[in-house]
Amino acid sequence: MSEAVDTARPVDRQHWRFLLLYALAAAGGAVSYVPFLTILLPVRVEAMAGGEHVSWLAYCAFAGAIAASLSNIAFGWLSDRTGNRSGWILTGLVLSAFLLPAFALAGDLVALLLLLAAWQVSINMMIAPLAALAGDFVPDRQKGLLGGLLSASPALGAAAGVLVTIPGLADADTRLVLVAGLVALCVLPLLLFARPRHFPELMRPVPAREGPRDPRPRALVTRMWIARLLVQIAEAALFAYLYIWLRSISAEIGDNDAATVFTAVLVLAIPAALVVGRWADARNRPILPLGLCAAVTGLALLAMALAADLPLALAGYGLFGLASSIFLALHSAQTLRVLPRPQHRGRDLGLFNLTNTMPSLVMPGLTLAMVPVFGFAGLFVVLAVLVGVAAILLATVPPPQ
Repeated sequence: MSEAVDTARPVDRQHWRFLLLYALAAAGGAVSYVPFLTILLPVRVEAMAGGEHVSWLAYCAFAGAIAASLSNIAFGWLSDRTGNRSGWILTGLVLSAFLLPAFALAGDLVALLLLLAAWQVSINMMIAPLAALAGDFVPDRQKGLLGGLLSASPALGAAAGVLVTIPGLADADTRLVLVAGLVALCVLPLLLFARPRHFPELMRPVPAREGPRDPRPRALVTRMWIARLLVQIAEAALFAYLYIWLRSISAEIGDNDAATVFTAVLVLAIPAALVVGRWADARNRPILPLGLCAAVTGLALLAMALAADLPLALAGYGLFGLASSIFLALHSAQTLRVLPRPQHRGRDLGLFNLTNTMPSLVMPGLTLAMVPVFGFAGLFVVLAVLVGVAAILLATVPPPQ
């Protein structure tokens, strides 16, 4: 059936083709940076810096976070102003596809650092308009479903890292080309074949004097921002120190065991997030699952703080990973519901993206302050308190009328 026929009849939902292709493109966003930042870049820095690789990785993390934060806001704003999100997505895709293999040409660490900043700008040129595109075409009644589909992104990003590092498949430089190719395979189908239905109410500008489109208080946007930041700080700490923590409990666990647990949790989160998201749509309770997931995340952190043996530690982390993954996926979708003005959607999502990059700047200091004195148990208690605050912020949001 042609798209012209679809848009001529009364419909109130976006079709599955767009939703699935959008989820694949969003996963392409994760593929663009997860394998590189978690595996390929550290290996390259270690080979170039030798004994100073820890310090240089810290410099890379700081420079990358600053470049990503600023460029995400800038390109979100530019996609608002030009009204051409697809053009920015395609340009960012092409630039990142050229810049990623260029890391093989970096002759020293300073050149690598500058190239990293440029590459972060290119991928955020793609990611920022891509995030806003969902708000342009997915109605509120499908935001929960969208969040469930977005939960596949972290798992596919991790799977890409496993794929490109299969022993004997490719050398270090060829892996960069493989990642660029995988990103293109994920993102291009959306640009070429999605043909979304249009919902004029999603794009209708709202003048400042008329207030936000959503009748709920503006304070909800602030609550959503703070809650995500607090959960992301905990997520960033576990992402960075999961292996070291597990080794502190049992020296028998290896890096493959930790990677297997991490990947399994991400995979299990996909069907769970889909179920929870569809429930939120059916009941028109978009925020309630976020508060519940934050509460479960906090309880899991407390269990991890008390864990004295490996089975309890793994169970606690499994619960933490599942609840936090569902939270982050659904939060990304429901944020589109509460942003006040469609004409500033890309820019505002860039400001929300700070909750993804700021934890990389906060988490190292928090960890260094807590772990040497109180151990990982003390760190997990502090993180549980932070996540508990997030749960309270969201649990006290009144249901939509």
